[in-house]
Amino acid sequence: MSKRSWRLGLTAGIAMAFALCSSTGFATSKSETEALFQNWLANDLWPQAKAKGVSKATFDEAFAGVKLNFDLPDLVMPGEKPQTPQKQAQSEFGSPGKYFNAKTVNAVTSGGAARAGQYSRTLKAVESRYGVPGEIVLAIWGRESGFGSVKIPYNAFAVLGTKAFMATRKEMFRDELVAALEIVQNGYIGPANMKSSWAGALGQPQFMPTSYLEHAVDFDGDGRRDIWNSVPDTLGSIAHYLAQYGWERGRDWGYEVNVPDSVSCALEGPDQGKPFASWSKLGITRVNGKPFPASETKREGFLLMPAGRHGPAFIVTKNFYVLKEYNMSDLYALFIGHAGDRIAHGAQGFSAGWGDVGGLYRSDIAGLQKRLEKMGYDAGGADGFPGFKTRRSIGSWQAKQGMAATCFPDRDLIKAIR
Repeated sequence: MSKRSWRLGLTAGIAMAFALCSSTGFATSKSETEALFQNWLANDLWPQAKAKGVSKATFDEAFAGVKLNFDLPDLVMPGEKPQTPQKQAQSEFGSPGKYFNAKTVNAVTSGGAARAGQYSRTLKAVESRYGVPGEIVLAIWGRESGFGSVKIPYNAFAVLGTKAFMATRKEMFRDELVAALEIVQNGYIGPANMKSSWAGALGQPQFMPTSYLEHAVDFDGDGRRDIWNSVPDTLGSIAHYLAQYGWERGRDWGYEVNVPDSVSCALEGPDQGKPFASWSKLGITRVNGKPFPASETKREGFLLMPAGRHGPAFIVTKNFYVLKEYNMSDLYALFIGHAGDRIAHGAQGFSAGWGDVGGLYRSDIAGLQKRLEKMGYDAGGADGFPGFKTRRSIGSWQAKQGMAATCFPDRDLIKAIR
């Protein structure tokens, strides 16, 4: 069977069952869906796994006793159509400052500082090999799994199998499921110990299986890439991930800065970089009063204002965007950089506070984005999240109206942009 044949969907018998459900307008029962799933495993998934070098013994062991987990989110039962995500659209978008609640930041900071001494030798070796500072690795470890203390209870094959069979993004999870089988086939871990989050992320670094195959390393030298139980493998794998995405050795992630009113917040974004010297000439200074490092003078920095004029501002380096490869969120990357600074230097909180913005729904922001794009602005799509393209589009619109640019949505702005 060709690779294209697998991607075309289910085998004839399973496809017929789905078609009958759709034509009658009735969803299958859980027991009927479970039977379809077992047929799908045997007749559709197995040929693809076999072609990837997975043995029948490995395949059968991985799925022994595995059943669908109907409690997972974003599932579509056979015979049903994906539902319009009303709850998601009506979820409240709060202040970015909520992401940096003191309890979470302090837990990662204090936990990281304690482990910086405990694992100092390993962290030095990791940084020597990959160029990623130990405090950054510790911050990710703490954020992802509480330094390995968070329970990861799910059977990875039940989670990934369920999502590959009937999630809204089947194809992505199908690739992850096959990668999980390859992990077992290669002897990195037994299927019974292959634990994941509800989203299918594995181990203490929370790698998806394809990321595990590409980035996980055996740093303790025991012949296995054990991100579930080995601290050296966990730390080395996180650093290797960042190094492979281009972490620049010897550079910081960024610096909190003061941005004068004369500098537009619409200059934000990874596509509007300037040499640090140029930012300095515009009057941007570090909040701690120190100059930018001399090594950065001619190198490119980027303005980051995740809450527009309602929160702290930063000039970040390319390493900030490497952190975003771990999680495509400005706030996540900022959390990791900030927590890393506090672990390494005992730094305090941000100099500027987060404004009392929020209280909007994602649907409000999506509507705003659509209106901005109709006016010719690139708001980055109507996803309901005010990313940097949305923020700077808001700032540009405000400036054209003769308004003080804030670069962040609020209720008055929603009413004004019609």
